[in-house]
Amino acid sequence: MRFLSYAYCVVSNFVFLGLVYFSLNFLDQYPQRATVAILMLVYAAMHAFSALRSFYFFQRIERLEGETRRLASAAGEGPNSTASRKQIVLGVTELRHAGEVKAYIDLFFLALVILLCIAKIVTG
Repeated sequence: MRFLSYAYCVVSNFVFLGLVYFSLNFLDQYPQRATVAILMLVYAAMHAFSALRSFYFFQRIERLEGETRRLASAAGEGPNSTASRKQIVLGVTELRHAGEVKAYIDLFFLALVILLCIAKIVTG
């Protein structure tokens, strides 16, 4: 299921990249093409900022995982509660890692969109 979500992320970002590419190539007049490119740049920059901000969030989650592991080992409760906590921490770790990979995929395609938009603005 995790690889399917990665594939969906890649396909949806590729479709967005294709949409930007074809919309910029089908516009004949430079002012229209530059306007669309600037609007796409603004959108891509906001989305990239959001993806970069999520890394800060993932870093905080990673700190919480370490703290939970430390507290669970120090608490010394029964083996059932320790096993359930380990399962929860393992699930959170997997979700955090999947979120980081998806954020990297998003950033890669957004960088391509930004480069494409800048190229279309610079070339007349």
